[in-house]
Amino acid sequence: MKNIYDEVAIASNKLITHRYSTSFSLGIYFLDSRIHNDIYAIYGFVRLADEIVDSFHGFDQHSMMNQIRQETELAVRNKISINPVLHAFQLTVNKYQIEWELIDTFLKSMEMDLTQESHDPKSFNSYVLGSAEVVGLMCLRVFTNNNDNQYQDLKASAMKLGSAFQKVNFLRDLKDDFEGLGRSYFPDIDLSKFSREDKKRIEKDIIDDFDNALVGIKKLPKCAKLGVYLAYIYYRALFNKIVRSSPGKVMNERIRIPNYFKFGLMFDSVIRYKLNLI
Repeated sequence: MKNIYDEVAIASNKLITHRYSTSFSLGIYFLDSRIHNDIYAIYGFVRLADEIVDSFHGFDQHSMMNQIRQETELAVRNKISINPVLHAFQLTVNKYQIEWELIDTFLKSMEMDLTQESHDPKSFNSYVLGSAEVVGLMCLRVFTNNNDNQYQDLKASAMKLGSAFQKVNFLRDLKDDFEGLGRSYFPDIDLSKFSREDKKRIEKDIIDDFDNALVGIKKLPKCAKLGVYLAYIYYRALFNKIVRSSPGKVMNERIRIPNYFKFGLMFDSVIRYKLNLI
C-alpha cells in the first residue's frame, strides 16, 4: 500500500537528519509535531545533493547531479518517486506549493561546487542564495502553511537567517573546505594568509545577518518559533566561539559546541519562550 511507502520515505529522511545534524534535529524536535516530517523531507533532499558534491569523489558527480535534477523534477511533477528521499520531498513540495524556482536555485549552487573553487562577490552571493537562503524559504513555506501574505512578510528575514547559518558554516569548515576540497568561499580573501582583519570583516557581515534574522524569528507562527529560535541560538553560540578564536585556530581547527552545552542552550531557550521573552 502506498501509505506504507510514504511512511518509509519519510522515515528515511528523518534518519538522514538525525545522523547528519544534531543541532537541526534538536531544532526540529521543538517545532510543532505536525510539520516535523515536512522539515525532515527538506533536510533529507538538501543533504542528498550536498553529499554528491562533497563526498562522492571518484564517481561521476556531474552525472549524479544531472540525475538528481531530472528525478526531482519528475518526482514533483508525477507526485511519486522510487527514490525514498525524493518521494518524501515531493510530498512536501506539493503540499505547500514550494516553487520550482527555489529548488532549481538550490541545485545550481550545488553544481557550482563541482566547477568553482573560489568566488568573487557576485558568485558568492549567488552561491549563498542557492545553498542556504532558498532552503530557508522552503522551510518558510511550511511554517506559513500556504499563507502567502505571511510568507512575503517574513521572506527577507528567513533569507538572512539562512545566509548567517551558511557563513558560520564556512568559517567553521575553513580547514576542511580549503585543504580537503580546495574551496575558498569568501571573496577577496586569501586563506593562505587569513588575517584578523579578514576575519573581522566576515564577522561583521554575519552579525548583520543575525540581527535582521531575529526580527523575523520573533514574528514566526507558533508552530515554528521555538524550533527556529533554538537553531538561531545554537548558531549564534557557535559564531561567538569562532569570534573569540584566533584566525590561526579557525583556519586549523573545526570549532564545535559540545553536546552538553547545546542542551543548556535548549533549556534556556525553552524557558525564554515560555516566559514570552522571545
